[in-house]
Amino acid sequence: MRWFEIILVVLTLLTGIVWLLDRLFLARRRAARTGLLDAADEPVIVDYSKSFFPVLAVVLILRSLIAEPFRIPSNSMMPTLLTGDFILVNKFAYGLRLPITNRKVVSIGEPKRGDVVVFKPPHHPEQDWIKRVVGLPGDVVGYHDNQVTINGTPLQYRPIGIYQGVANGAEMTGAEELEEALPGRSHRVLERVDMPELIQAEGEWTVPAGSYFVMGDNRDNSEDSRFWGVLPEANLRGRAFLIWLNCEGWFCTGAFDTSRIGTRIQ
Repeated sequence: MRWFEIILVVLTLLTGIVWLLDRLFLARRRAARTGLLDAADEPVIVDYSKSFFPVLAVVLILRSLIAEPFRIPSNSMMPTLLTGDFILVNKFAYGLRLPITNRKVVSIGEPKRGDVVVFKPPHHPEQDWIKRVVGLPGDVVGYHDNQVTINGTPLQYRPIGIYQGVANGAEMTGAEELEEALPGRSHRVLERVDMPELIQAEGEWTVPAGSYFVMGDNRDNSEDSRFWGVLPEANLRGRAFLIWLNCEGWFCTGAFDTSRIGTRIQ
């Protein structure tokens, strides 16, 4: 989505500059030559700029400061999010940031434990990933034998049953579904007890100031902080809060699941 953001910013700037130059200088020169200010005499580029600039500016403001759409490309957040979910991300939950650079200009809030966040991973800054915040600054997070501990306290788990996925979640059928009592936000996770050969990263991590420890809900199929370390606050893009569509491909050329429309992300 970075390319779309760059194109949107460039087009908004170009059409805005043309519109402003025309309003301040060019329109007056045309009026002086013809004796009237007639829109029919406007150059094509001016006409298009005046038409598209307000639309582009509104779209840029909405997706940069209010909410931005993303598509889930993998199953690392199952069962909470499925491959093909189109989600909305609250862009002002953790502060207002400039487009493209993602530089924070206004601080509003900080991530809470359990928030599902979109971010740019430190080792792939050109990509957008999504995980759940498990560790806050100052926490010591441990992971051993499918057990998460926070500051030495093991999290509690309630068995739900064997996961029976459908449509884009069918690939995880057979996994064990559990409710994890993460402080402040209980949520469901998957564990592949039927595939012990899966590689897991175990250890303990101290979360420094200005950073967060994030994990996928699909614990045995998620490349997260267990593998590449803590997430710097500067890499955050926003908090995911709503599923507005689920289908295969950006243009929904495949399966379409209407049951997920309007689902809140917990």
